[in-house]
Amino acid sequence: MATYLIGDIHGCYRELHALLEQVNFNPNEDKLWLTGDLVARGPDSLAVLRYIKQLGSAVKLVLGNHDLHLLAVYAKISRNKPKDLLDELLTAPDVDELINWLRKQPMLQIDHESKLIMAHAGLTPQWDLETAQACAHEVEAILRSDSYPLFLNKMYGDMPNNWAPELTGLARLRYSTNVMTRMRYCFPNGQLDMLCKSKPANAPTPLVPWFNLPRKIPGDYSIAFGHWAALEGKGTPEGIYALDTGCCWGGKLTMLRWEDKQYFYQPSSLAKKSDK
Repeated sequence: MATYLIGDIHGCYRELHALLEQVNFNPNEDKLWLTGDLVARGPDSLAVLRYIKQLGSAVKLVLGNHDLHLLAVYAKISRNKPKDLLDELLTAPDVDELINWLRKQPMLQIDHESKLIMAHAGLTPQWDLETAQACAHEVEAILRSDSYPLFLNKMYGDMPNNWAPELTGLARLRYSTNVMTRMRYCFPNGQLDMLCKSKPANAPTPLVPWFNLPRKIPGDYSIAFGHWAALEGKGTPEGIYALDTGCCWGGKLTMLRWEDKQYFYQPSSLAKKSDK
C-alpha cells in the first residue's frame, strides 16, 4: 500500500493515466491525494472527473479555484470562458451527477497519523490547525447546501484580506476560500496579497510567500499544495511540498510517493503556453 500525492491535473487525463501507470497504482490498495484544480485549461476535464469519481474512497482531494469556477459556471453565476475548455463537460449527460459530487468534496485534507495536510493554495500563517479545520468545514457546508449558488455569487473578490475571528457570513467564507484556493503571497503580518503572481525572486518588497512566514500549525505537520505553477515545485522549506508543475501549460504532472518521498513525473503532451 502506498500514498501518492499529485499536483493540479487541469483536465490532463492522458498524463494522469500515464503517471499512475508508472507506479502500477492499485485503487484497491493505494491512496491518491489530489491538490485540486482537477478541471479547466486542459483537454479532458470530463474524463478526469469521471475517472476520479469512480475511484471512490481511494481518493482524497481538495477543491481548487478552477473547480469552484466550474461550479459557478454550472450555476450560471460565472461566464464559461473558451480557454477553460469546459464545453464537453458542461454538456455531458452526467454533468449534474458530476457537479453534485464535486461540490461535496473537501477544502482541506488532514491525516493526523501521517502528519500530512493538503490544501489547494496553502494555509495562512494566521491560522492554527483548529481554525483551519473550522474554516474549511464552513465553506464545505455552504457548498453542500441548497444555498451554494448564493455563496458562489459572492465568492469573487479580494477583501477581506486579513484574518479576524470576528469575521462572519459571506466575508468570512470569502476570506477562507481565498486562503485555501487563491493565496500565494502575504505581507509580513500574514495579511493576504491577492495581486502578485510572480516568482518569489521577482516579487516586490515586502511580500513573502505564505510558506516562508512563521506558522501556528505544529511544525511536525507537512503541508502539500498546488496552485502555484510558477514555483515549478521548487524553493519551499522542509516539510512544504509544492506539487503544481504546470502540466496544462506544457510543463509536467508531478506525483510524490509519501512513504519514501520519491517523485515521479509525466511530461505534458501539450504545446507550452506562455499565459499562466
